[in-house]
Amino acid sequence: MRTDFKEILFEIKENAAWITINRPEVRNAFREQTLDEMREAVLQTKEDVTISCIVFTGAGDEAFSAGGDFYAMKRLNWSNASHWNDRMLGLAMAIRGVSIPVIAMVNGWCMGGGHELALWCDMVIASENATLGQTGARVGACPTVGATQYLPRIVGERIAREMIFLCRTFKGQEAVDVGLINKCVPQDQLYDETMKWVKQINSYSGQTIRQTKKSLNAESDELYASWQHGMELLAHVWGSEESLEGMHAFIEKRKPNFFKFREKNANIVKEYLDGLEKDENVKPKG
Repeated sequence: MRTDFKEILFEIKENAAWITINRPEVRNAFREQTLDEMREAVLQTKEDVTISCIVFTGAGDEAFSAGGDFYAMKRLNWSNASHWNDRMLGLAMAIRGVSIPVIAMVNGWCMGGGHELALWCDMVIASENATLGQTGARVGACPTVGATQYLPRIVGERIAREMIFLCRTFKGQEAVDVGLINKCVPQDQLYDETMKWVKQINSYSGQTIRQTKKSLNAESDELYASWQHGMELLAHVWGSEESLEGMHAFIEKRKPNFFKFREKNANIVKEYLDGLEKDENVKPKG
């Protein structure tokens, strides 16, 4: 079983596979290599049937994961989007398809694609200093690889839309209160509490867990078409002026100017409508 990964740490403790995103210098943001390694790490757990569960976490105390690495995503456009989007989908399907429970152990920031990673997991335990949410509207990306599919089911339509449209975030205990995560504990107890879950799973029937995970996923597996649709939407976002403005603004630590794109589009619509007024063969209605 491989352990010599470059951007993640992989180890077996108490019959659990612990996968740690090891990029603390960028708040554990992931890039293509990180996604490849996480997927490989999940799939290789099938080689050892004594592994009872998987725990995902992030290195350091600052973040579980801040999501996709903007320096990597700036290279994306409609033509090469599949190289990123398929990796996201591949990791998600590996997590959902593996026959053992997958736990997200969240400390610090869990945002954007990092939050979608937590959504793919079966259960989430977080520290009191955890912050979870979606940032797509703020940075010019689309959370269509998990968030639009699962958030309405987990927290309800209204809160899901607030999280996506208003970039609302939840701290640890708030996230428990709305059903976004399972449990919140003090930061210094996070590892021990997660280990209690691991040991509890160890004592239960692996056959039962395998069968019931498949049953639990049966209805939401029907959302696969939505994933495909969401990735195509995302493909048209990558490389656009708006998405690049959002990413550049984040990197430059300034407020993005998205309104200029509204003004530009308003002028395009005005030119179109003015053209209709001049065309005798077209009679605008209303």
